[in-house]
Amino acid sequence: MVPGSRGVTAPTVDQAITRAHREEWARVVADLARRFGDLDIAEEAAAEAFAAAAQRWPREGVPPNPGGWLTTTATRKAIDWIRREAKRDAKHRAAGIVHDDTPPEPTGPVEDDRLRLFFTCCHPALALEARVALTLRLLGGLTVPEIARAFLVQETTMARRITRAKAKIKAARIPFRVPSAEDVRERLAGVLAVVYLIFNEGYLTGEGDDPVRVDLTDQAIHLGRVLRSLLPDDGEVAGLLALMLFTDARRPARVSRTGELVTLDEQDRGAWDRALIAEGNALMRERIAAVAAGRGSPGRYQLQAAVNAVHMEAGSVRDTNWSAIVALYDHMALIDASPIVRLNRAVALAEVDGPAAGLAELDRLAGILDDYHAFHAARADLLRRLGRGGESCAAYERAICLTGNPAERAYLTRRRDQLAG
Repeated sequence: MVPGSRGVTAPTVDQAITRAHREEWARVVADLARRFGDLDIAEEAAAEAFAAAAQRWPREGVPPNPGGWLTTTATRKAIDWIRREAKRDAKHRAAGIVHDDTPPEPTGPVEDDRLRLFFTCCHPALALEARVALTLRLLGGLTVPEIARAFLVQETTMARRITRAKAKIKAARIPFRVPSAEDVRERLAGVLAVVYLIFNEGYLTGEGDDPVRVDLTDQAIHLGRVLRSLLPDDGEVAGLLALMLFTDARRPARVSRTGELVTLDEQDRGAWDRALIAEGNALMRERIAAVAAGRGSPGRYQLQAAVNAVHMEAGSVRDTNWSAIVALYDHMALIDASPIVRLNRAVALAEVDGPAAGLAELDRLAGILDDYHAFHAARADLLRRLGRGGESCAAYERAICLTGNPAERAYLTRRRDQLAG
């Protein structure tokens, strides 16, 4: 309890600890990682500092500067941890880093320890699954059991994955720094890909009983907001954050009470999260103004966000400006002519020129996307609209076999059974 006050209750302190963990965890870990040059020390000391906060803040009150308190406490924990292990000369030498608070040489366009940590966790020398796990642990603050549950693997498996990744960073001497200005764009693309993968793993989960893993979608949006605060002028950072906000805004209407996927044309748009939509729209207006002023050109995340913005402003599927969406996908294809972009363009084209035109575009992707359930689901819908029921049933069946998401499987099964009936 705060000295001199009887009004602070345990729930208030608990909320303060939760908020501090969300806002300060990455900052504390990143600061310690720079000063001590060791991710293990940084992670362990930060965890001990938050454990100390959970014990002391209910008795002593929440400090005026929670982040400063946590950083100071974590630094002391790190010193204690190293001294306990510093029986050998090499450990003593490592402990000498503790007292060197000199800022490192500037090496990138932004000097922030959290940004350094992003680039370290998402270094291309690491396997993708390791980048995701490290990002969630060291920047998101999720515990190893939480990450293991999110990805449906054993806790020991996830712990080994994180340990190996940190060992690889140490063995490969991966630097804890922001890349040089000329390298930051390429490396930042890898960071954004990891954050978007985390979001999609939660929103489009392919395994397990939960159609949406909110812990992962929330973490991805949190990481996107952190990146936005660090790189406020980067268009693709803003675009990815807007894309995730728009997508997550539809979550309340995306799954029915019976656990079935509700497609965009059937969703209750009144249930969409207007606060998230407003935040996304503000980012898009800012990007439009920047592009109009000649400050960069839109990348693929900005264009995907723009597609979603068109959906957000429409009162129904019929009112949607599908021609604008096709044009955005045309622009996107100039940057990333991937089969997924072509698939999405074909679906939009079907709304402009009819299902036959969309199906013709999809058929050009046959063989390329044969193992992708969304391809067969899109074909099934267009075949149904063209009155080709038997072929549509077969396409639904193929999509059902390929998807692991329970909500999508329930929806596809119902549509198939309706045709069969």
